Amino acid sequence: MTNNSLFILQELQWLEKIMLTRLKLYFRQECEEADIFAILPPPTNDVDGAYPQFIRSHTLGFEERLALILAFVPTLRPQILDCLNIKNSDTARRFVEFGCVEIEVAQTLMPTFETALFLLAADSIEKRVHHTNLLSTSILFRNKILSLKSHNTVLPLHFSILSPSLSAIEQLINETNYYPDFSTSFPATRLTTASTWKDLILNPNVKKQIDEIKTWIEFGNRILNEWNLKKSVKPGYRVLFHGASGTGKTMTAALLGKYTNKDVYRIDLSMIVSKYIGETEKNLSNIFDKAENKSWILFFDEADALFGKRTNINDSHDRYANQEISFLLQRIENYNGLVVLSTNLKRNIDEAFTRRFQSIIHFPSPKFDERLQIWLNTFSPHTRLADDINMQDIASRYDLTGGSIVNIVQYASLMAMQRGGNTIELKDLMDGIGKEYQKAGKTL
Repeated sequence: MTNNSLFILQELQWLEKIMLTRLKLYFRQECEEADIFAILPPPTNDVDGAYPQFIRSHTLGFEERLALILAFVPTLRPQILDCLNIKNSDTARRFVEFGCVEIEVAQTLMPTFETALFLLAADSIEKRVHHTNLLSTSILFRNKILSLKSHNTVLPLHFSILSPSLSAIEQLINETNYYPDFSTSFPATRLTTASTWKDLILNPNVKKQIDEIKTWIEFGNRILNEWNLKKSVKPGYRVLFHGASGTGKTMTAALLGKYTNKDVYRIDLSMIVSKYIGETEKNLSNIFDKAENKSWILFFDEADALFGKRTNINDSHDRYANQEISFLLQRIENYNGLVVLSTNLKRNIDEAFTRRFQSIIHFPSPKFDERLQIWLNTFSPHTRLADDINMQDIASRYDLTGGSIVNIVQYASLMAMQRGGNTIELKDLMDGIGKEYQKAGKTL
C-alpha cells in the first residue's frame, strides 16, 4: 500500500469514528468522547502523498478535512455510510437530519452538505450557521475541488450531494494528473509540444514581447499582492496574437505553458459558437469554471469567430450574439491567469476589443535568415540532403511560413523513407513547395 493510500485509510477511519461518536452523542448514548472535535485527525507532518500534501499546502482545518473525506466515501468506502441508514421509529423513515440521499439503482447512500453539517453540528442552530459559513467560503468550494450537485430542484441546497471533482479524484486519490477530454460540455483540448524555444524562430521584436509575457507569469501575482496593485490593476493578463497561419502563434502558446509548468488549453471559437441561443455561454462557462484557480493558460484560436466586427441588432440572434461576446469579455477580464486570443487577421477584430489587451503581438512571415534557420532546424539529423539542394537558394526564393516549411520537410522525408533511403531529393522538396503554394492560392 502506498503512503498516500495508507493516509487516506487513516482519514476514513477517523471519519468513521466521528460518525459513530456523533450518533451516540445525538441519541444520548454512553460515549467515550464528549465532543467530536476531541477526535483528532491523523497528523500530516512528514507524510508523503498527494492527499496529505494537499492538506498541508492549503492548511485545511478539521471541518474542511471532514467534508473532503466525506465526499470521497462513495468512491472509496461507501459502506461507511450504512450507520446512517437507520429509521426513525416515530416516522418509519430515515432520519432526515442525517442528510443522506439514497441512489436506488446502486442501493447506496450519498453524502450531502446536510450530512457534513449533522456530523459537525448535530441540531445546534448556532453551530450549523457557523460551519455553513466556514465550509461555503472554503478553498474546497472556491477552487471547485468539491461541489454541490442538486438531485431535486425542490429540496434546499443543503440536501445537494457533496461531490468531488474528477480532477480531485485523479490528483488526490490516484495521484495522477487529470486532463479533461474534449467534449460538447468541455470544448477545449490540451495543447502540448515536444519543441523547445530553440526550435521557435522569431524575429527579435516578437521575442522581446514574448519575454514580457514570461515576466508577467513569474511576477504578475506578486506585484498585485506584495505591492498592492490589485486595487487598480485587474487580475490576469490578456494578449492578442495575430499573423498568418504557420507563423508560430500556437507553438508560442504551447511553449509558454511548457516552460512555466502550466497546462495550456486550446479553445477553437469557430467550433463552439453555437447556433443554439445560449449554448455558447454554457460551453464557455464550463471551460472557465474548470480553469479558475488551476493557473491554466487559455488559448482561444480563431478569435474573430466571436470577436469580429459586432453586428447591428436586426433580430434576436444578433442580440444574443452580442450578449455572447459581452459574456466572454467579462469572463476573460475576470480570469486571473493568462488568456491568449489568436487570429490570422487583426483587422477582423473589433477595435473595442483590442483595447482590452495588455499586449498585441504581430507574428510576421519569416524573413530570409529566419526561413533558412527554420529549414535547417526542421530536417532530421538521420537524413541527408541531395548534392543538388541549395538551402540558401530555396530559403531566398520561396516565401514560406514556418508551418509550411514543416509540412514540406515532412512530405520530403516520407518520400525518402518510401524509397528505402534517407536522402532528401530536390524533386520532393519542390513538389512539397508546390503543394504549399497551391494551398495558399499562389503559383511558383
